[in-house]
Amino acid sequence: MKERVRARCTLEFKQEAVRLVRGGQSASLVARSLGFSSQSVDSCLRVEASGRLRESTAKLINADQIEIARLRAELAKATMERDIFKKAMAYFARESR
Repeated sequence: MKERVRARCTLEFKQEAVRLVRGGQSASLVARSLGFSSQSVDSCLRVEASGRLRESTAKLINADQIEIARLRAELAKATMERDIFKKAMAYFARESR
């Protein structure tokens, strides 16, 4: 079995996850797009709600990591749309016979 490496959430990732969830996206979708577990996102929400989300627990993040996170979110959305279109094409192809 492949051993998973534990990912470290930076302050920016935590704040971005909280912002996206508060903006109306589901926690599981945000977690998937950022590459973390939904438990991590839930934890970020709890920490932010208690007012303990601050700079002292975070490591610095560079612009490349932010861009990678954005691109992962965009890829997840495009993949989901592609899967929906595939299912619709199969449905309409079956119906036209």
